[in-house]
Amino acid sequence: MTVELVGTAEGTLQSRKFAALYAQVQQFYAHQMQILDAHDTDSWSGTFTEDAVLELPSLSEPVRARDGLARYVRAGAARQRRAGSRLDHWVGKLDVHPRADGSLQTRCSALVYLTPSGGGSKVLCAYVMEDVLVRTRGEWRAAHRRVTRDDLA
Repeated sequence: MTVELVGTAEGTLQSRKFAALYAQVQQFYAHQMQILDAHDTDSWSGTFTEDAVLELPSLSEPVRARDGLARYVRAGAARQRRAGSRLDHWVGKLDVHPRADGSLQTRCSALVYLTPSGGGSKVLCAYVMEDVLVRTRGEWRAAHRRVTRDDLA
């Protein structure tokens, strides 16, 4: 039988640092999805770097830069308003890997719920979201996001 001793000073410090980092990343995604769902386009695009790249399964070309991201989300919000429906995003199963350059590689599941006017919510689709997050002016921002459909991955 092998016994692993946990709770060494170094191990505890590293665990606390990672726990704090993980909480920051969870807060980043919670905030980002809430402002996306509220159609706060400018705030949402501000959670990306100026030269960010967004790859989506529904598009043949990546969306590039904050301006492109804002235009894409504005158009989607207009379609939702015309359809009388609402989309809500939920992120879970978050995996965070710090990289040597200080950036983070993340992977999570994202569920998109559709709520038609006067109707009940249903899961529209499940996605896998893979990001590279970087620190910019003291804030985490997405530099690259690749979204794939979970059922096609």
